Amino acid sequence: MDLHARRADSFGAQAGAYAEHRPDYPVAAIRWALEPLGTSERLDVLDLAAGTGKLTSGLVAEGHRVTAVEPNEQMLSELVRRVHDVRALPGHAEHIPVPDSTVDAVFVGTAFHWFDQEKALPEIARVLRPGGVLAALWVETVPDVEWVSELEQLSASSVESRRDDPTEIMAHPSFGPVERSIFPHTQRRDSPEALIATTNTYSRMIVIDEEERAAINEKMLAFLRQRPETSNGPFDVPLRSEVYRMVRVSE
Repeated sequence: MDLHARRADSFGAQAGAYAEHRPDYPVAAIRWALEPLGTSERLDVLDLAAGTGKLTSGLVAEGHRVTAVEPNEQMLSELVRRVHDVRALPGHAEHIPVPDSTVDAVFVGTAFHWFDQEKALPEIARVLRPGGVLAALWVETVPDVEWVSELEQLSASSVESRRDDPTEIMAHPSFGPVERSIFPHTQRRDSPEALIATTNTYSRMIVIDEEERAAINEKMLAFLRQRPETSNGPFDVPLRSEVYRMVRVSE
């Protein structure tokens, strides 16, 4: 198995920690993604590569009928345990277990960079109704905050951390042009250790050996304990949600 595949498949062993420590998604980002549909009514929404349900729970809270599709059994089990009123199915972006033209929107939360786009985009187009929306969302730290930038450098592992640029979503005849927006967000962490736990849920940390991980964690903890922003009590981590949407065109 190559490194990309190992990283894509690495999250299951950390499903509980992922559910506990990863940030959620801002409601404003979800609503912007659905704007092209022009309605506030309840929609049929697919959360693709749903993980433990971080985005699923936001879609359910907005009142939509949600189908969650996730390839990893451990992640899907965690989703079912934590998020109610959702249909959860095993499946991949390249083979979605949903009938043709049955959903109004397909959401992908911090996972589109793992897809084989040549196979996934036709599958997503297949399950969408004409005029439906594909929305790819990411949540990431704000790079121009000094302490966040320094922490990112300290947490670098021997595995490259940069994800594929989401602006490289392939053009496809079933979709209109890509639109992009960014939404501010935060995650409350109770302690430096809690923020380190979040960092340890990223694939670049999961796939390295225990010795390297422990050394990186030690550096992060020393840094966070001496920074005034993070040393004492709960603190908010500044985040942003980057959202890309495309509308399914009629053929």
